[in-house]
Amino acid sequence: MKTIKIILPVVLVVMLSISCKKNVLDISPQDKLADEAVWSDPKLIEAYHNELYNSQVHGFNVSMGYSKYTDETFNSLACCGGDLFKLNTYNPDNIGSLGANITPTIDFWASSNGFLYNWNIAYQYMRKINVFLDKMATTTVNLPNKARMVAEAKFLRAFLYFNLIERFGGVPIVDKVYQLGDQANFKRNTFEECVTFIAKDIMEAMPDLPAKYASTDANYGRATGDACKALLSRTYLYAASPLFSPSKDVQKWQKAADAAEALLNSGYDLYPDYQKLFEMKQGDVQNEVIYSRGFSATNGHNAPMDHLNRRFQANGGWWGSSGPTANLVDSYDMTNGEQPYLPDGTINPLSGYNPQNPWANRDPRLEASVIHDGSVFNPGATPNAPTAFEMWVSEDGSTFGYDSYKKTGDNPRTNTVLKKFMPSTGPINGSTPQVQQWPFFRIAEIYLNYAEAKFELGDEATARTYVNKVRHRAGVNLPDLPATLTGEALRQRIYNERRVELVFEMHRFFDVRRWGIATTTENAKIYGFDIIKNVTTGVKTYSNSVAGQNRYLPGLQKSAANCKRRVKA
Repeated sequence: MKTIKIILPVVLVVMLSISCKKNVLDISPQDKLADEAVWSDPKLIEAYHNELYNSQVHGFNVSMGYSKYTDETFNSLACCGGDLFKLNTYNPDNIGSLGANITPTIDFWASSNGFLYNWNIAYQYMRKINVFLDKMATTTVNLPNKARMVAEAKFLRAFLYFNLIERFGGVPIVDKVYQLGDQANFKRNTFEECVTFIAKDIMEAMPDLPAKYASTDANYGRATGDACKALLSRTYLYAASPLFSPSKDVQKWQKAADAAEALLNSGYDLYPDYQKLFEMKQGDVQNEVIYSRGFSATNGHNAPMDHLNRRFQANGGWWGSSGPTANLVDSYDMTNGEQPYLPDGTINPLSGYNPQNPWANRDPRLEASVIHDGSVFNPGATPNAPTAFEMWVSEDGSTFGYDSYKKTGDNPRTNTVLKKFMPSTGPINGSTPQVQQWPFFRIAEIYLNYAEAKFELGDEATARTYVNKVRHRAGVNLPDLPATLTGEALRQRIYNERRVELVFEMHRFFDVRRWGIATTTENAKIYGFDIIKNVTTGVKTYSNSVAGQNRYLPGLQKSAANCKRRVKA
């Protein structure tokens, strides 16, 4: 009782003193900062600016760079938006399930699917960037890096608009801040107007940005002049492509070639170890990635839980949801430079390919990107599992390997497992955040952008030269494309090189559309491998099997030609 008697007077005094104030309800919110507080404090302005980088959508998500929505991996999703592509039921009314708002919270599954539908989040961040630019135009706060911060914001806005136009074509350009109650009529700008706006933001940003940061620099991951050039290269490449330029405007291809050429002598080179490149974090020494998203122990990702198979964890993930397809595997060359299959689907007799040993003598990037039967991958993380992966099934189906789809649905039906970006050393568990960086732009892409543009301009020799640069990466060392390869055959090899080099990096979904070949690639059946083992002799027999999925574009009908599979010789 004494305690109550002592406290009550104090409480009454406080209440009485508050009641004497005229504006008792006019108090600052306790759960967020007032607008004027943010824009009067240099540290809070910097924090606001840094958060704008979250507008950049990376590929460490359930779709793994949208690979599930292409012929790169088998889509096993039964929910959460990804199933719309699996079942071909996506339409304007439900595609929003592949996107989300940033407020009040981001839906886990929508964000995990990588914001393929990014309309809401893009325009929400657009407003935040526009607010920042408006405030910087009038602020009197001393900001030593103000010019650089403004330039970074313009780069981020340009990147957001590119992300929009690659999905939707022309979109409304919003470059001013609207307040609650403002009246506005938004119209859809043309694709060309959007490209011009993107280029304008990039050109305005470049003078106030450093050309580049070393990968070990604390600022690595911020926008740079070279990141601007890389974005312009990709933007102009898309603008020149058949989807957006059906008239085949040569001037657009010239702009694409010029934009890529601006980066060719900027001091970048291909990292010698393709597999290790994609296990690196920001701060590691390399000189290939021009611009990336970094992660740390406090904001890491858990991509292995979505893409590695059941051997890595008993519960809480590891559902092997991205099994690389046989369609993808077949696209990798042999080490002698020949493709394993001819255009008619028969085995190329010059290749040396053996369908009963499909992993032998292949482009080293295949081994760096795909786990298969017999692979050894991070055995220290699975001490209770066989050292080598086992995807086989016995002839009578009664026994099967440790990693076979027969053992659990968390082993992919393709009998392959995604390897690229997965950590080959160190712990792999649900409580250890992964810190591999996500590469938005690499010099390898710029080489391929340049090769494609030069080919379309009729300069086939230069096109071959820059495809060959990619093939000559130390550790890959594939032979040159032959000088006799020309015309449509060369175009298809350029397309294929891009497919292989940039696999799982958020390119394939958009590439097949801008090239105008999605009606073929996305109507093809998705294949995996059946591996039948004679348990007495140990001999394994390989064959292709339909993984149980067809992809169709809306309005397209299945036809025999679309579903034709190459015949094994």
